[in-house]
Amino acid sequence: MTKAASKFNTNSFTEWKISKLLLHFSIPCVLSLLVGALYNIVDQIFVGQGVGYLGNAATNVVYPMTVIGLGFAYLLGDGCAAYLSISLGKGEKEKGSKAVANVLIILLIISALIMTIGFCFQDQLLYFFGATDTCLDYARTYFRIILSGMFFYILSSGLNSIIRADGSPSYAMISMVSGAVLNLIMDPIAIFGLNLGIAGAAYATILSQLVTFLISLIYLWHSKTFKLSLSSFKFNPSILKDVVVLGVSSCITQLSIVITCVVTNHIMITYGANSEYGSDIPLAVMGIVMKVFSIVIAIILGISVGGQPIIGFNYGAKRYDRVLKTFKIIIISVGIVGLIATIVFEALPQYVILLFGVKGEEYTKFSILCFRIYLGGIFLTCLQKSSCIFLQALGKPVKAIILSLIRDTISLIPAVLILPLFLGIEGALWSGPFSDVIAGIVTFIIVVIECRHLSILAKEDNNTALKSNT
Repeated sequence: MTKAASKFNTNSFTEWKISKLLLHFSIPCVLSLLVGALYNIVDQIFVGQGVGYLGNAATNVVYPMTVIGLGFAYLLGDGCAAYLSISLGKGEKEKGSKAVANVLIILLIISALIMTIGFCFQDQLLYFFGATDTCLDYARTYFRIILSGMFFYILSSGLNSIIRADGSPSYAMISMVSGAVLNLIMDPIAIFGLNLGIAGAAYATILSQLVTFLISLIYLWHSKTFKLSLSSFKFNPSILKDVVVLGVSSCITQLSIVITCVVTNHIMITYGANSEYGSDIPLAVMGIVMKVFSIVIAIILGISVGGQPIIGFNYGAKRYDRVLKTFKIIIISVGIVGLIATIVFEALPQYVILLFGVKGEEYTKFSILCFRIYLGGIFLTCLQKSSCIFLQALGKPVKAIILSLIRDTISLIPAVLILPLFLGIEGALWSGPFSDVIAGIVTFIIVVIECRHLSILAKEDNNTALKSNT
């Protein structure tokens, strides 16, 4: 830990230079979310090399279930993180402790429910998520094992958000990196060394999630701004309501990904069957594209979520000038990431595809097409996702929810259903940039209005301060 980081305390939110604060929070946060996204993509790479594209299709089919778990983890974890930051800014530490304790209880209950539903309705869920008869056996194997570790995945993901908001982004990063490194080591050993195939990838994943969970759990005895006691775990509906309201945007973002994945998978199967590619190639390729897409999103969310406690604390402390400056730096940083991603996906998609193994001419052709078209508007996606986190940090859940729904549900799903009627399977790919443009316009309008309001509040505070000093 750096010398600067060791001296961090709650006063640092209003005293440190904004760029210094963002580096303190965002770098560990980016790494944490990045390695979290790598859990899935590492499996995809090794499964593609060791099992083939049917294995990749199977992991794509199971992916929505993990996103559902992550959605509920973010609902409570991100909501609690925002609540904790705002409470600290107001000097209400006790409420923060109660929020953390109540969130832990609910996460336990949700984990048990998801696992129960998953085991009871396995085949129904897999077919719903887009499984074909040719990849169903692979999907069943992968699904059962991944579901067994869902408890560790949900708890560790929720705790990670709370740990970052508590002023320990480096610890959150260590917990995630430890699991990711273990997954990277165990995947080839289990798949190739032990000859376990797709089951080996799943075992490696849940083992790494267990390690991340244990490291995150240990932190609860070393927290900085909240202290858990038996009284903290007393059920508090009022606090939970506030937490859910603050976290619902993050949850909707994840659940909308599930809806999009399910609809897109079925479109890929239906229209792929009538194309030169067949059903399984588009299904497998779309899974790869979504996983690579999640890597970029992890980076921009890491930058944005890293700024969340800074924005939340200063908003609670009525330091609106620092709120605006933080958001400005975040947007510039996120825009640069989006621009780089656009260049890579448009100019060099064939090199990204090589990571997942060479599967034939049709496979490569559709992969290049998918990257260039579907991710053509990723620059706008980055700005839109970052703006959602900004509004969430301000305690503006309704506006954050609107932005979340506009891109991932309201514009994307109709487009992915309608455009293929005229353009075939390529129409499904054009739904991506279409929804990015629509969401970009709405995001610009909402964010400009909110920033103007903050500018007015900042000027009023400055005028008040000047009068009090005269």
